[in-house]
Order: sequence, then C-alpha cells, then structure tokens
Amino acid sequence: MKTTKIILSFLMLFVINKASAQQISTIEMQVTGLTCSMCSQATEKSLRTLDYVSNVTPDLNKNLFIITFKKDKAVNFDQLNKKVKDAGFSVGKLEATINFNQAKIDDNGQAIVGTNVYRFANAKSRVLNGPVKVNVIDKNFISNSAFKQKAATVKFDSYASGTGVVNGKKTRIYHLSI
Repeated sequence: MKTTKIILSFLMLFVINKASAQQISTIEMQVTGLTCSMCSQATEKSLRTLDYVSNVTPDLNKNLFIITFKKDKAVNFDQLNKKVKDAGFSVGKLEATINFNQAKIDDNGQAIVGTNVYRFANAKSRVLNGPVKVNVIDKNFISNSAFKQKAATVKFDSYASGTGVVNGKKTRIYHLSI
C-alpha cells in the first residue's frame, strides 16, 4: 500500500510538472548590430545550441529572428539573450507568444506561471488563457533609450534590477506588456 502511494505521488508530481511547464511557442527577436549575413549566421548558430530551440528563421532585411521551441520544454529569455551576446550582438526587441492556461494576473500585475514570474506593466486583475503576444520590456531586451522611457512609467521596484522577492525568495521577474 505504501509503495502504491509513493508511485501515485510521483506520477502526480510528473503530471503537474508537465502541465505547469510554460508554453512559449514562438519568439520574434530583433537583434541589433548585425551588418552582414555572416553576423546573422553566427547569431543563428549560437541560438541553435539551446536544447529547447526547435527552429531559427532569420529575416536579414529586418534583423529579425523567428524562433520556435520544442513542446514541453521550458524557455529561458535570459539564456536567449546570452546567446545573442555571445555572438557579439544585442537584443533590441523581444516579442513572445505564450500559451497561458488560466494564468491569473493579480492586482499588482503579477502572474506566476510554472517557474516564471511575470509582471505586466499594462494588465492587472485578469485571467490570461490561450496564446497571447507579449513584449519583454526588461533592460537587456529593449534598446537603452526605450528602457529609460519605460523606467519613467513602470512603477515596479523590480524593474531596474529584474529581480524581486516573491514568496520570501529572491526571484527573477520578467516584465512584460501586452
């Protein structure tokens, strides 16, 4: 009987973990500093090294990369940003399509989805369901001038650093706008 309870507990944890995995389906990432096709290839190659990346499609005319992800894999915005920096460039804009499953945004604009904490600059007290396009407005995901403009209007203590205390623990918080 005790073995059955342990197995059932393990299976429930597995199912909950799978169900709570964030579902970021695609990202459109504008990369600044690209001057030629070799620059684009270096960035594409760097992004493809992430195990959760399914496909990278560059648009050389717009310095844009459309990235799709493997199903049921957690996507990390900071790792994507690091891969672009490792290739010698920077992210100028990042727009993600996230498939929310009844994600509740509280009165402060915060939603916890899986292991990620999101703070929405322009959404409060609502529930997100299905695919939603969001812009990541944190410091390394928009231009410096755009960040300075946002910093004047976004009133979260965590906005400048990208971290805050959530449930008593220092946590990475992604700031988004819909």
